Amino acid sequence: MSVSTAQRVLKIEAEGLLQLSRKVGRPFAAAVKLVLQSKGRVVVTGMGKSGLVGQKIAATLSSTGTPAHFLSPAEALHGDMGKASKGDVVLVLSNSGETDELKTLLPLLKRMGCRVILFTGNPHSTLARLSDVVVDAGVRREACPLRLAPTASTTAALAMGDALAVALMEAQGFTEKDFALFHPGGELGRRLHLKVADIMRKGAQVPHVPMGASFPQVVREINSKKVGATCVVGRAQKLEGIIVDGDLRRALLKDPDVRHWNAANLRSSHPSTVSPEATLAQALQGMEEKAIFQLVVVDKKNRPVGLVHLHDLLGRGRIKII
Repeated sequence: MSVSTAQRVLKIEAEGLLQLSRKVGRPFAAAVKLVLQSKGRVVVTGMGKSGLVGQKIAATLSSTGTPAHFLSPAEALHGDMGKASKGDVVLVLSNSGETDELKTLLPLLKRMGCRVILFTGNPHSTLARLSDVVVDAGVRREACPLRLAPTASTTAALAMGDALAVALMEAQGFTEKDFALFHPGGELGRRLHLKVADIMRKGAQVPHVPMGASFPQVVREINSKKVGATCVVGRAQKLEGIIVDGDLRRALLKDPDVRHWNAANLRSSHPSTVSPEATLAQALQGMEEKAIFQLVVVDKKNRPVGLVHLHDLLGRGRIKII
């Protein structure tokens, strides 16, 4: 019973989002334009569940390059009006369009010189008449069996807020570097801020063998450095290839007589490399695209100066393989 209920709820909410995608049009574009032209901030407001959704939308806008904060309608009417000022754009969330606190608040905000965008399920409501731009975010039905608790409607409002944030990101040319400035902490900030040079294995930690290294020498080097691979270097210490664990297994299946194998014929001659100045995010993307676990870090003369493993990017050794 509980599984079928979950499936029904998810289906209703998914249907609501599909309906929403078909309704997006000129009003949404007008909302984006209004925010872009504004010299102030975006003030997000809503009561109850809509208010909780509004807090998330404000946080998403702020973290993606559009300064925003949440203003509780009840608190605004009791002293917090100073959180809004002339030139701000107020984003109002109200599925009914008839929220009493918002009907009192909006005329005051407009009198201050704010412009108003409304996300609502009732484009013909009182709040719609008070707004500069009305975006229809309504859904056909709620997932609640009583049709009372905000469910599909709040999901729709949240998704519309995400759509607004992403549209503004694209319009403003918000880049990965900009994103890093807003997310300096945690693993996300680490991947965007730090360079490969900051975390790569270097010096004696970098496995490497000469072109003439025997099969046992290659195995010993891979085992001792514990990254599942070794660089193969030639004259002037230039990178000539890489040997990974899989290369050893394939060689033994082809010819188990290890005397026939050395670094020159075991290597992959076109190893994937990365610059020391690349970000961790760029290195991770390179590994994902090529389905590999290591990147050789090379200098401008194609000499291996380091090696970065997938585990270095994902957890600096905190990830344990059991």
